[in-house]
Formats: sequence, structure tokens, C-alpha cells
Amino acid sequence: MKNYIFITGGVMSSLGKGMTASVLGFLLKSHGYKVIIRKFDPYLNIDSGTMSPHQHGEVFVTEDGSETDLDLGHYERFLDQNCTSSDAITIGKAYYDVLLRERRGSYLGSTVQVIPHITDRIKELIVQHVSDDIDFLICELGGTVGDIEGVPLINAVRQLTSSIPKNNSIHIHLTYLPYLSSAQELKTKPSQHAVKELMSFGIHPDILLCRCDCEIPLSIYKKLSLFCNLKLENIIGALDVSSIYEIPLKYMSSKLDMRVLEHFQMKSCENLDMFNLRCFLEKEKNSLYEVTIAIVIKYTHFRDAYKSILESFTHAAVFNYTKVNIKWIDSEVLETDLGAEDFSLFNLGKIKKYFNGVNGIIIPGGYGLRGARGKMIAASYARINNIPFFGICFGMQLAVIEFARNVAGLSDASSSEFGMTICPVVSLMTRWGNKKTSQEIGSGGNLGGTMRVGSYHCNLIAGSLAHSIYGSLKVSERHRHRYELNILYRDKLEKHGLVFSGMSPDNLLPEIVELKDHAWYVATQFHPEFKSRPFKPHPIFNSFLRASLKNTRERGVT
Repeated sequence: MKNYIFITGGVMSSLGKGMTASVLGFLLKSHGYKVIIRKFDPYLNIDSGTMSPHQHGEVFVTEDGSETDLDLGHYERFLDQNCTSSDAITIGKAYYDVLLRERRGSYLGSTVQVIPHITDRIKELIVQHVSDDIDFLICELGGTVGDIEGVPLINAVRQLTSSIPKNNSIHIHLTYLPYLSSAQELKTKPSQHAVKELMSFGIHPDILLCRCDCEIPLSIYKKLSLFCNLKLENIIGALDVSSIYEIPLKYMSSKLDMRVLEHFQMKSCENLDMFNLRCFLEKEKNSLYEVTIAIVIKYTHFRDAYKSILESFTHAAVFNYTKVNIKWIDSEVLETDLGAEDFSLFNLGKIKKYFNGVNGIIIPGGYGLRGARGKMIAASYARINNIPFFGICFGMQLAVIEFARNVAGLSDASSSEFGMTICPVVSLMTRWGNKKTSQEIGSGGNLGGTMRVGSYHCNLIAGSLAHSIYGSLKVSERHRHRYELNILYRDKLEKHGLVFSGMSPDNLLPEIVELKDHAWYVATQFHPEFKSRPFKPHPIFNSFLRASLKNTRERGVT
């Protein structure tokens, strides 16, 4: 029988439940067990696809095309295994499924209620598509215990744990210990109330994890043990660290994994092999080289929107013994400073101050006209000044528009995303040939579930830079976009030096473009950041970082 681990949070959100689930999964997998992790969010959105990055950070995309919370990115990176659409569930999806059943008459005239109908559906979603060989199913419950929208989720978990043997489930509660500077002491009352709130739903935590930014004295552990009715050894500190990749070692030294295995009466490895992780941390802290990468975006104040990109740089940096300094550049500030109506009329010297000391430039994914001109300015600056450039998704589209206008002579080149244009170098594609099922874009005015999402195959041109980066002629990468490069302009653009080095198997959809005679200029329609791993950096990020590192040496930067 599989074992269930439920991770809840109290006091406030963003304490690190997703990181705790990821690290615990990593440790249990290191003990030789098979683990999957699932995220259950209490909001009423059906998925994360239409949610603003201002509120929830990046939308992480799975292989099978599910738009999910960024925590699934942590799951994949720590477990080094792919998540699926079954691993990201919202309360909104449960309500949606129940209401569809009600319309079909599946409830035979019964009054449809939160209990039992919504909670029953949540329980179905918890256990669906879990194979018999899985040892641990870790369920992260989003939000904070007591949130009104999360009540059905907590009730469903209570019902599920009541229906299985006690030693087949465990509840881990993550809480926060604030330091009150005026009293110069840590306060346990918020944690006590959080545990009390959880217990009011009929769930008693088995392990209490205490987030804190300073050392926790023994007296605090004893106080929590007394008031929360927990063994002292089951109250574990979760202190701040400089790198998230230190957390497994911290939890291992606190014996979190051992406490969990003891609860389930399962065997443990006496000496876990953490050699690769320790080497990773050693190289992360003791880099030999240094580069500065400019990321040109319009969400400079909310960097969780680019979480996977930042992690991908970390992976590549460690692999290359390099420290990466990120310089965030607001694309709207570039536009304002330029002040021209047409981006092609700018003075490159005027924006040089923004890129001083920069060894590489990246334009990540995004949407909308706002800030787009500033991103094209950055792409042009990299192209003209032979600075390594990497465009992702929207960044690729804007780089191609810039090239079409300023090199290929297509002065009216634009994207249909920005409105009507007589030269749609980027346009809305209503069907995608390399999926078994296709969907019309924007049907009925809906935006949810209307993008090209998930893993698609790509064929590379032999002898291209892309080919040398991957070392293969066939790759598979994850997408999330509505607009594509217009294949009708391929000949015109290639004539001027922009190589379409990666194409869909039907040869209709451009996937990778690159520039001839440039230090390193690659742009992809897909999002390679979603497939990077700590011990296996993505080849494109690795190659881009090496090119940027070479740029520092050629320019005499140390």
C-alpha cells in the first residue's frame, strides 16, 4: 500500500512548502524509494495558465502540456523526473468536474454539496494515475490552513487519512517563527494558533517544521512540543540558507527523512550518497570565473516570474565553475529613455550605459506590446555589438522582427499579436501539425487552454550551431505560446543571414533561429529552462554561458 505525506502551511503563505516537498522527495528517493509529488492549490482557477506572474510567479509547463504552479519546477529539478498533468490540481478543477457531472445528471437528482461531492472529487484527484510501485505520494497543499477556499481541500485530506491505516499517512505542518526585535525573542504564538487551526479540521500534525531566519533555541522547541502535543524530535527547524541546494543537507542533519521513515516503519540507508550534491555546493560557492548576464524584462520587481531561467543559469554556472551576476534591465525604461516612435530610429550609443559590463543578453518569454520595443532594442544592440544573445519564445519573435526590419528590409515587419499588420513576420497559428489533436485559438473568446503547450519534437539542421549544442539532429522541448514565426518569410530572412536551424517535423513551424558570423546568437520558440536539472544543465544555457564567458576574456574582463 502506498504511503501518503501531506504538507500544509500555517501563519502565512510563501514559507516554502514546495521546497520542503521537493527536498523530502529527494531524500526519500535517495533512500531508494519511488516518489511522486503533487500540488493542490486552493484557488478557483482551473489551472495556472491565465494567472498573472505578478501574483504567482512563472507558469511551469509539464511534458504533457499542463500549465502549472512554479513548485512543479522544483519537484522536477530535485527529483530529476517529469511531472504530469495529474500532479497539479486546483480546487477550481474539482468544482468544474463536479458541475459537469451535475449537468450530465450523474448525481441522479441529489443535492450537490461541498461535502461529499467536492471532497470526493478531490480525493479522486489525489490518488488518480498513481501506479502500484510508488512508495510515497507527497501532497503539497497550497495556501494557508484556515483560508476559506482551502476548506474543501483540508476536509478531503481528513477524510482520506481517516479511511487508511494510520501508519500509511503522515502530516507535516510548516509554520513560521517571527523574531520580535523590541522583545529580542522568537514568538511561538503564531505557530501555536496555526496548529490549533489545523487541529480544528480534525488533523493533528505529526511533524512541525519551523521556518526562521535565526537559530532556534532549545527552549522554543520545548515550548512548541508542550503546546502542540508533539515529541521534541518531531519539531524541526527550517532555517534560511544561501542556496536552495543546501536544504537537503540541512534537513538530513535534522533527520527529517529519518523521522518520516520511522513513522512508516520503513528501512533507511545508513549513509546516503550526497557526493554529487556536495560537489555542486562546493563549486557554487567557489567559482573560478565570473560573467554578467543582462535579462531584459518588464517584470523586474517580481523575479519569481523567471524562476526556471534563474535556476537554469545556476545549473550551467556550477557546471562551468562560474559565478553569474544577473543585471535586470527594464524594457519599458529603455523605451522611455529612447523616446522614438519607431524603435529602428534609436541611437545605439544612447543605450550603451544600460549594457556596460554585460557579457551576454537574454530576452525571456512574455506577452503583449508593453515593453516589446525595449526588448527589440536590446536584441539589436546584441546583434550589432557581437554580444552573445539568447531569445526565448517571445524573445525569439521580437529578435526576428528586429532583424526583419533592420537587416532584411522589411520595415513594416511586426506581429499580429500587436494588431493588424501588412507584414506579419509573427502571426497567430490556428493549428499545429505535430500534435495528434489540434485546437483553434481563442474560440469563443476563451484564453484558458488555447496555447501550444507541452513537449514537441524539433529537427535540427546538420552543421548548425544548434546541432553542435545538442549533439543530435532530433530534440524535444516544451512550448507555451499562441504565436509562431511565419514560415512564409523564411527565404527572405535566411537570404540575409538568419538561419532557421530548427524546424517542426512537418517543416512548417520554426523552432530555432541563429545568426551567421556572430559570437553566439540563438533564439528558440520553446522554453529550454523547463528541462534544466542541477546535475544536467540544459545544453543551450550551457553553451550560452560558455559564449558569454569567452566574451569576458576577449574583452579583457576578469
